[in-house]
Amino acid sequence: MENSELLEIVRNRAQGWLTKSYDAETREQVQALLDNEDPTDLIEAFYKELEFGTGGLRGIMGVGSNRMNIYTVGAATQGLSNYLKKQFGNLEEIKVVIGHDCRNNSRKFAEISADIFSANGIKVYLFEDLRPTPEISYTIRKFGCQSGIIITASHNPKEYNGYKAYWDDGAQMIAPHDKNTIAEVNKIRSADDIQFKGNKELIEIIGESVDKQYINDLTTISLSKDAISRHHDMKIVYTPIHGTGVHMVPDTLRAFGFTNIIHVPEQDMVSGDFPTVISPNPEEPAALAMAVEKAKETDAELVLATDPDGDRVGAAVKNNEGEWILLNGNQTALLFVYYLITRWKELGKVQGREYIVKTIVTTELISTIAQKNGVEMYDVYTGFKWIAKVMRENEGKKNYIGGGEESYGFLCEDFVRDKDAVSACAILAELSAWAKDQGLSVYQLLQRIYVEYGFSKEVGISVTKKGKSGAEEIEAMMVNFRKNPLKEIAGSQVAFIYDYASLKGYSCQDKEILTLNMPTTSNVLQYVTEDKTKVSIRPSGTEPKIKFYCEVHAKINSTEDLPEAEKAAEEKIEKIKASLGI
Repeated sequence: MENSELLEIVRNRAQGWLTKSYDAETREQVQALLDNEDPTDLIEAFYKELEFGTGGLRGIMGVGSNRMNIYTVGAATQGLSNYLKKQFGNLEEIKVVIGHDCRNNSRKFAEISADIFSANGIKVYLFEDLRPTPEISYTIRKFGCQSGIIITASHNPKEYNGYKAYWDDGAQMIAPHDKNTIAEVNKIRSADDIQFKGNKELIEIIGESVDKQYINDLTTISLSKDAISRHHDMKIVYTPIHGTGVHMVPDTLRAFGFTNIIHVPEQDMVSGDFPTVISPNPEEPAALAMAVEKAKETDAELVLATDPDGDRVGAAVKNNEGEWILLNGNQTALLFVYYLITRWKELGKVQGREYIVKTIVTTELISTIAQKNGVEMYDVYTGFKWIAKVMRENEGKKNYIGGGEESYGFLCEDFVRDKDAVSACAILAELSAWAKDQGLSVYQLLQRIYVEYGFSKEVGISVTKKGKSGAEEIEAMMVNFRKNPLKEIAGSQVAFIYDYASLKGYSCQDKEILTLNMPTTSNVLQYVTEDKTKVSIRPSGTEPKIKFYCEVHAKINSTEDLPEAEKAAEEKIEKIKASLGI
């Protein structure tokens, strides 16, 4: 499309936002964009409609069809309302749960959504204040609701907000419901199509009683109460990074039996501006820096952090030299899987119907642990909704032990259907107490896993390409990797290529075409080399990034071999980057 043609489309779309269907402030801001000689901001605001990705609706806040504002949120809610009435019109009452995080405008968007649902005759349970994402999932199931939403942009920078939509099983929507909802949203052509005037009689404010039920149910998943009792006073530093975990995580840790929780006061302040961090992402070392400093000051044993909506967990532990190191998402997933399977077996809970779930870009060591312990493992796409899909299909047939992904998300319980950093914090603390019973630190427990099951190192690399031009560049990169597949990576011949966009695989040695057994297609390309190196490439569904996931393996005989294995892995990762041209 020529720039002049695109600009005409964008200007026409923006003109539609100047009618009196839109509030005066919005009209004024749109007019300013139209009057600006530089059309860049206008194009970014209107060149497309916000769409549901792996994490729902997410975007920068501001006016425009490609921005998070009361009208895009309103259209999403009206479209979802219309779809719910089509799907559940036979019910006496359709019910939804609404939650929100700490971000700027989150409460406003939540209340507007409550008004729209209620205006459509739908019963609304609206949380009184900010709550973690997993508690919304929990409440949908607990209250027998047909849907639910949470207003959050997870760990994105402060300019962003978002809208996660859930179905009646408490999981984020997948096909056909996501696509059908989008179709309904796309029918909303202007603000006149949105029923903004709420029915207060259909909106019920909920809060503390649900919190208590949720925490009480979380305590039922504890596997090492005796170990906690013996080490209840171990020092745990926790930071919510200004978000929803501020009360829920410490309360849950206390309910599990831990008594020495150390706060980071500056980050207990709830704020959508995230004043102490550049990005409120527990994947980034800077976000945990203050917590680690507090741990050094207090001689703590464990650092825990959650992102603003309380679904991702970050952790730091001491190495053998007493230095604080951050665990990555693959390492925490490994620890969870190892601990949960080990304890389930010790407690006689493994009966042959147990399973775990991971995503295709998460470490293959999880597969090895599951296989050697007689536990079934499922591989799914990135996005916790796919883990939830497996849980839904196995409900009442098989026993869920746990599931997670490399992006710092894990779920230890089966009565929530999204990643849960509240329970993850509690189980990480419990795991630490259990390790102490064996004379091990968490770091030493991780080393034990590497010796027993093999060493792996995983590195994620994100390349950011912002805006319309960035999206086009990312698309071109994916096309190039498919048209010109790599033949070797870091000196090792490529053995298999898996293209999840076509659900076809290719064995480079046998020249055989393979069929990939997945529920739908996904824009992911994966290479596996002869030495078991795995490289996955995918555009992010929620951020303007193309992501590369690199995993290398080595066999070690003892912990003394680990430093050399680590050094060799780091060198190999650099070679992988060169092979990929990044």
